[in-house]
Formats: sequence, C-alpha cells, structure tokens
Amino acid sequence: MLERAEEKAMVQFLNKFDEHPFLIWFGNNKYRIGEGKPGFTVSIKKAIPVTKLLNSTSIALGEAYMEGNLTMEGDLYRTLDQFLGQIGKFSTNRHALKKLLHTSVSPKNQQKEVTSHYDIGNDFYKLWLDDTLSYSCAYFKNPEDTLQQAQRNKVEYILEKLYLKEGMSLLDIGCGWGFLLTEAARKYRVHGTGITLSKEQYNEFSRRIKEEGLQDLLTVKLMDYRELPEMGIQFDRVVSVGMAEHVGRDNYQLFNDCVKKVLKDGGMYLLHFISALKESDGDAWIKKYIFPGGMIPSLREMIYSMAEDNFHVLDVENLRLHYNKTLLCWLHNYEEHKEEIRKQFDEKFIRMWELYLSSCAAAFHNGIVDLHQVLATKGINNELPVTRWY
Repeated sequence: MLERAEEKAMVQFLNKFDEHPFLIWFGNNKYRIGEGKPGFTVSIKKAIPVTKLLNSTSIALGEAYMEGNLTMEGDLYRTLDQFLGQIGKFSTNRHALKKLLHTSVSPKNQQKEVTSHYDIGNDFYKLWLDDTLSYSCAYFKNPEDTLQQAQRNKVEYILEKLYLKEGMSLLDIGCGWGFLLTEAARKYRVHGTGITLSKEQYNEFSRRIKEEGLQDLLTVKLMDYRELPEMGIQFDRVVSVGMAEHVGRDNYQLFNDCVKKVLKDGGMYLLHFISALKESDGDAWIKKYIFPGGMIPSLREMIYSMAEDNFHVLDVENLRLHYNKTLLCWLHNYEEHKEEIRKQFDEKFIRMWELYLSSCAAAFHNGIVDLHQVLATKGINNELPVTRWY
C-alpha cells in the first residue's frame, strides 16, 4: 500500500508536465499525462518520493535514470526535447542545495572541479570527439558538414574574427587539447600561449606541439587564469572558448580584469561561452554529476563586466543551434563506441553521460541555454575593417 501511495503521489507531481502528453508505466499500471496522443512512454520500476522531486526534480529524475529505475522507450533525445521544454516547472530547494549550487571559487577548488571532468582520460574523449579533440560548439557552414569539418570551420571562423597577422601573439585561456592554437600557428604564424588546469589536456597539447614541430611558436602552461597578470606579458589577441562557464558568477569581473591586464591597447578579445537569457543558479544534476561548480553566465552580465574594463563590443553572435547539432554528433559517436566505453566505466556512468549529452542537446534546441561569441577591443581600435566579413 505504501508503494502504491508513493506511485500515485509521483504521478500527481508529474501531472503538471502536460504540454506534451506521455504515458507512465509502473509495472502493469498505466497513467496518462496530458491530453492527446502520447509522444513518449516512461517506465518506472520504483516510485521516486515526492520529497526528492520537490528538493530537486532534476537530481531525482536524473538519478533514477542513471540507476536504471527510470527508462524511456525510443529515442532519449527526442523524449527529453519534449520534456525539458517545461524545465521551468522543475522544483529546486535552493536553501537545501546551497553548497551544491554555490561552491567555492578559490583556485584550489576550481582546479579540483575542472580536473574532475576533463581528466577523466584522453582515451575516453578520443572515442567520441572528432580528431581535433575539440570539446566545444562546432560551426556547421553547410548541412552536410561532418563534425570534424564543423570543428575546423569553428576554429577558422574564430581566427578570422580575430583578424590575425603573422608575428602577432595570441593567448588562449582554457586551451583544451590545443587545436585552435596549432591552427593559428600553422596558418597565421602567430606566437601562441595556451593555459589549462587539466593535466590530461596539458600532456596531449605538449605532445602535439612537438609532433608538429611548433615549439618555436607555441607554449602551453598548466596554470589558473588568475596568474596571468604575474607573467608580465601582453598579447595582441586573447581568445577563450568554453572557459567562462567554469569561472563562477563572483569572478566574472575578475576574469575580464585579468584579460584586460594581459591584452595590449587596441587588442582584440573573443569570448565564446554557453550563456543564459537571465541569471540563474544552474541545473543541480549537472552540477552534482557533470560540471561541479559550473555556472552559465547571462549574456548581459558578461557584457556588463566587459564594459567595466573598457572593452568595446564589436560583434555578438548566437550559435545556439550549432551546439544542438554538435551535441547530437557527440551523442551519436558516444553510442557508436558504447561497448568500448563499457570496458572503462560501469553502467551508471554510461547512462549518466547518455543523459548529459542528450539533455544538453535538448536544452539548446529549446533555448534554455544559448551559445554566444562576443568580439571586443580593449579601448578603441579604428584600424580594423568596418565590416564583419573581412
């Protein structure tokens, strides 16, 4: 009787997610949510207590899926694409989850948080990223572009926006495995410096520099962005791709302050980051299991902090649907290599990453999050072309 009561209470909680009708199966018991033809079917082995759903709907449903207590018939992405359009109805007890939603922004803690994700292992990422090892939004110039071509498009697009000339210096904050800087060095003969907190990325980028004979042009450092002013070096250009999400809301101004200190007057700064329409604490499940400490800036607060450092914004571009397609490509690759991944990780991890990639793709498709590139100059630069398409 207790189990049946929890079952009915859970169904009553889920009744509010009725914009896209669906079915719930509890053993032989069937429940319909919403009116009309059901778009998907969910099977639940064990009811989730409503107290957990109220504390964090995201964590409660996410953990049930990870543990195999909640399964979905058919395509996971298509299901989430319908369901997450109602994410505004999710419950989050911000007081109870305060320590999870707002972690320390100290260098030591942020290094721990960053490495917990990016140091899972290069072998793991090589299974489902493309050969460039680009772990950020690609740019699909043509519908038929492969993931690898789209990642190359993205890097070339960024380098074109930065208006690079031979001999310039370029800093990449959060350089990942280094593809952007190796392309900049090869095509534009610029002197590049990359920084990262991930030892796995540092080791792979260092190997690539030697392999491609770019030691005279490229350097990679294992360091925090807060250490940049201590280098005593200024750069002609600064780029940061997918790094601002790890900075934390309390440090957006500090992050841009550091960029200002290492960028020459008139220099160009391109910031590529996942953004939100408004400020929020972020998703609790993502923070607990995928990106601890991650915080998505709103576009307006990031531009505000840039203005405080006299950055003049030249261009703002939203690549939201490009990230949706990028994530679907990653998800496809992940599924294709699931048996190899299964040799490294348990089923809970495998389902967790399926949920992560699928839910993020759905979030971008629904406009829950955006992807912006902001191009700015430090102070005024009247020497640049007056059109974007230079």
